[in-house]
Order: sequence, then structure tokens, then C-alpha cells
Amino acid sequence: MATSSITKNFVISGQKQVEMFADAIEASANDRTPRVPINVTYLQGADEIIKFMEKRKKTDAAGE
Repeated sequence: MATSSITKNFVISGQKQVEMFADAIEASANDRTPRVPINVTYLQGADEIIKFMEKRKKTDAAGE
């Protein structure tokens, strides 16, 4: 989301502008990017990290 792109104050006046703004906000809320499921492995502790890095090194070496 582009939350940091709005950095200035702006004025909405008149019924038409209010409706257009509300419609744009509603369309933005309805146009969400679908979630993509991923597999995640959580590493806890130095031993698991070392094991993971060794496995990664082996995989990288096999691909060369």
C-alpha cells in the first residue's frame, strides 16, 4: 500500500468531490492483492541456523 505517498493536506469540497473520494477509497479497499500461500520454516537457535546454512551450501555447490 502507498501510505507514505500522501504527504500533503488536501481539501475535498462539494457533494460530487466527496462522493468521488468515497468511491475511490471503497474501490481501493475492495481491490486487494490475493494472498499467496507459502511454506515457511522457522529457525530457532544457532544449531538450526548452522544446519540450514550447511544444507544451503550443499545445494548451492550441487547447482554449479
